[in-house]
Amino acid sequence: MKILAIESSCDETAVAIVEDGRKVLSNAVFSQADMHALYGGVVPEIASRKHIECISALTEKAFADAGLEKTDVDAIAVTYAPGLIGALLVGVGFAKSLAFALDKPLIPVHHIRGHIAANYIAFPELEPPFMCLVASGGHTLFVDVRDYTSFKILGSTRDDAAGEAFDKCARVLGLGYPGGAKIDELAKTGDAMKYKLPRAHIDGAELDMSFSGLKTAVINLAHRAEQKGEEIDRESLAASFCEAVCDAVVPRAIAATNIAGRKKLAVAGGVAANSFLRKRLQKEAKSSGIELFFPPLSLCGDNGAMIGAQAYFEYLQGNTAKTDLNAKATLPVDFQR
Repeated sequence: MKILAIESSCDETAVAIVEDGRKVLSNAVFSQADMHALYGGVVPEIASRKHIECISALTEKAFADAGLEKTDVDAIAVTYAPGLIGALLVGVGFAKSLAFALDKPLIPVHHIRGHIAANYIAFPELEPPFMCLVASGGHTLFVDVRDYTSFKILGSTRDDAAGEAFDKCARVLGLGYPGGAKIDELAKTGDAMKYKLPRAHIDGAELDMSFSGLKTAVINLAHRAEQKGEEIDRESLAASFCEAVCDAVVPRAIAATNIAGRKKLAVAGGVAANSFLRKRLQKEAKSSGIELFFPPLSLCGDNGAMIGAQAYFEYLQGNTAKTDLNAKATLPVDFQR
């Protein structure tokens, strides 16, 4: 089954064609990162307008790259939640029109479920049940993947997501947006023990996290140094920050996997590209006897292929929509239809 999948939840416009949930035939992505870097973060109105400008041409590219005609696909899938509402509406509106014109089924896909499904592309042998750490710009949570369309959140951040904290700290260090990869690179030559940064603990919710205090600590430390005219060790502050994020995420990821009784742990989302997180998880998973799955860097960020992968399993479950499908800015990954 060939599915054309559209992703437009934030600042990447992405269109892909995926076969049977695991084989990528094409995966076209247009990133707006350079445009939003001028403002230090994503400007929703600009993102929405850029999606409108390029979604049609990107769809044509996806078909051309796959060597297919529009009538060759069996269904149209689209991210409809969660995300920036204006950006989502562009994708949803385009997908509904395309599905109607081609008389194809329309499959609504949850963005976070798509991130999890990126692992099915990278690892054809991976099947539920397994635990998944989702760490991205807007989400940090532990998801028990019980089946392809059955999920349960075991823990999540109470405030900022890890990816958001990376971007905010990158800004105060003068690295610009997006900041995740830049902090990762800067931190490689730093001393992760030099700066003492906070680690949040939430009584009664051992798997929940908080990154707001960590982000604020980095910002305040940098501002105080600037006010005093002191030089800050940017490399070591970046390394200390990465270490603090790992301390918050890695032990809880292992604990969540054990609590759920799983033997497999997958990782998904843009923060999954962080080299510090990858190294720590590999070490802890190995010592705990847990099989670890990391998607390649190309599938960590937002892309259409991950939406097409999840769409296949949603379709098998009968989860299709009509032309009254609407976008949702917020929706938990373990929602029940």
